[in-house]
Amino acid sequence: MLSLAFDENFNNDILRGLRRRAPKLDLLRIQDAGLSGQDDPTVLDWAAQERRVLFSHDVATMTRYAYDRVRAGLSMPGLFEVGRNVPVARAIEDILLVAECGREGEWEGQVRYLPL
Repeated sequence: MLSLAFDENFNNDILRGLRRRAPKLDLLRIQDAGLSGQDDPTVLDWAAQERRVLFSHDVATMTRYAYDRVRAGLSMPGLFEVGRNVPVARAIEDILLVAECGREGEWEGQVRYLPL
């Protein structure tokens, strides 16, 4: 199972649903890692060091910084952008699919969008 990280402003209803459906899921919120208020490059660097696939609602800037990392040859274990209009139940299902079926390194250098 993949290790996941969730950006600071990620929908908490989705996170609660994930925890209910898969209590053993390795998920960590950015604020629980002590990174509240940090900029996107710092969050992406931390996710790379921790080898955690990152989920975010921040399509405007997070995506750009993720691609900057890839262009610079830096590790980027994967970024999934989840639109704020994606229904909670659908987001939970798709995130569980990624976490439970994905293999470490599978999403390296990739930016993907949910729903799948």
